[in-house]
Amino acid sequence: MKQTVSEVILDQLAEFGVKRIYGVVGDTIIGLLDALAKQDRIQFIAVKHESSAALMASAEAKLTGRLGVCTATMGPGATNLLNGLGDAYSDKAPVLALTGQAPTDKIGTDYQQYVDQQELFKPFASYSANLGSEEAIVELLQKAAQISLQQRAVTHLSIPKDLFDKKTSAQSRPLPVVIEGISTFEKEGVERAAAIMKTAKKPMILAGAGSVKASADLETLAERWGAGILTSLGGKGIFEENSPYLLQGIGEGGNPYAKEIFKEADVVLLSGVTWWPEGYVPQNARIIQIDINLDNAKKGIPVELAISGKTEDIIPLLHESLKTHSPNQKWQTTIQQGKEKWAQQNEQEGEQESQPIHPSKIVRAIEKTIADDAIIALDTGDVTVWMNRNFRQQNQKVLFSGYWRTMGFGLPAAIAAKLEMPEQQVVAIVGDGGLQMTLADLLTATRYGLNITVFVFNNQALQMENDKIDAMGDRREGTDLTNPDFVKMAEACGWKGYCADSGDSIEAVIQQALNTDSPTLVDIQTNQTFFPETE
Repeated sequence: MKQTVSEVILDQLAEFGVKRIYGVVGDTIIGLLDALAKQDRIQFIAVKHESSAALMASAEAKLTGRLGVCTATMGPGATNLLNGLGDAYSDKAPVLALTGQAPTDKIGTDYQQYVDQQELFKPFASYSANLGSEEAIVELLQKAAQISLQQRAVTHLSIPKDLFDKKTSAQSRPLPVVIEGISTFEKEGVERAAAIMKTAKKPMILAGAGSVKASADLETLAERWGAGILTSLGGKGIFEENSPYLLQGIGEGGNPYAKEIFKEADVVLLSGVTWWPEGYVPQNARIIQIDINLDNAKKGIPVELAISGKTEDIIPLLHESLKTHSPNQKWQTTIQQGKEKWAQQNEQEGEQESQPIHPSKIVRAIEKTIADDAIIALDTGDVTVWMNRNFRQQNQKVLFSGYWRTMGFGLPAAIAAKLEMPEQQVVAIVGDGGLQMTLADLLTATRYGLNITVFVFNNQALQMENDKIDAMGDRREGTDLTNPDFVKMAEACGWKGYCADSGDSIEAVIQQALNTDSPTLVDIQTNQTFFPETE
């Protein structure tokens, strides 16, 4: 029997391993929603704003590596997806957006809400197509999914309203099975990298999320090469806190003593990272980059030698090439001193007393109370830099908006994480400004019975912007926030609400919230502290 286009879409997405679609109901996607209501393989998550739907799809894709899917109606629904798709595009999360479009006989006319969606999505989507025939739906879905998953990219399909209910003979089918061969590298190629590394007197390693499977090998390499290790925000938690070579993070919010050490480096190995914090980096170092996608070598980093492949395949080969290398003992002492100096200061910062509560004190309280394997959905803003500075990550998984850096990421990401991993502890760490951008989705967590915990750094300001304005000597305007009573707001949405207004009680309040079996929000009265690395 022939199926409708909507039914085939859901069959095909199920073949791809899709478990849920995030979206907002709209006129032009009613046919798809009707098909969703008649099956139980894929769950529709009804959210309050299309931007949140796309952020949830992006967060799920980052967390699982699977295809994340979001949907919206035409016109304003489609345009509202763009912020979340910008996050997925920037952080290379495989996301497919399905949008309704005007009926086929109205495309290109002055039909209400019509816009050329292929042009609209062009900045973010590696592939965007409009379904012109009901018979083409499987072919377009296959192409979109393959591009998203193989390139870790955003793709988009617009589907005219009248085609969702059309019968088609197209049938879903699995994606081609991809068998990954063992990467091989010519000895001369690895030796070329090793030859550059052997010239180093002051070597450094900058590691990111792409190094997660190579952490032990990177530590061995650091020992053999005599290098210090720095991490991006995505690389936090890859290495044990007590690793003798780890200087923690670099950039705004990182180890403040690492900046000058890093600037002295003469050879830098970038491992699974595409980020290069301007103002914190050496000017004349020779740079080697290892990345599975060499397109990542084009983000403004002056790379001399790029090696295409997985870090876990390549790093062990470099061990062998450096067997006889003699590390620079003086440089190793410099690294150790920088590590110890920051460890002592970080410990002290976490005990700072103030009223309202100092951000470092809040971070330390969170560090002491959350589960070692918690999923942290970190929003963008002042909370990001304080967490990067003071949070000593263990095995927690951190979801964040890396290159796009959108405020409002934290709550949607936490919702997606809890839907995907209901048995895991999931916390969202947000600023008051970021939370207000997605407050309505407190009700989404209530609707689906999601036991997440939200910690709100409530300093009644866009504090990061205040800091930047003050650093420039300019006059503040528009940064003061008019905040609701977050506890009452949470309770009105069916959540439990707590307030932490004292450094003496903050750990106990946080622990109580984490032990509460319902969505829970903690309003933390936060000091408007100038972040010391602000430029």
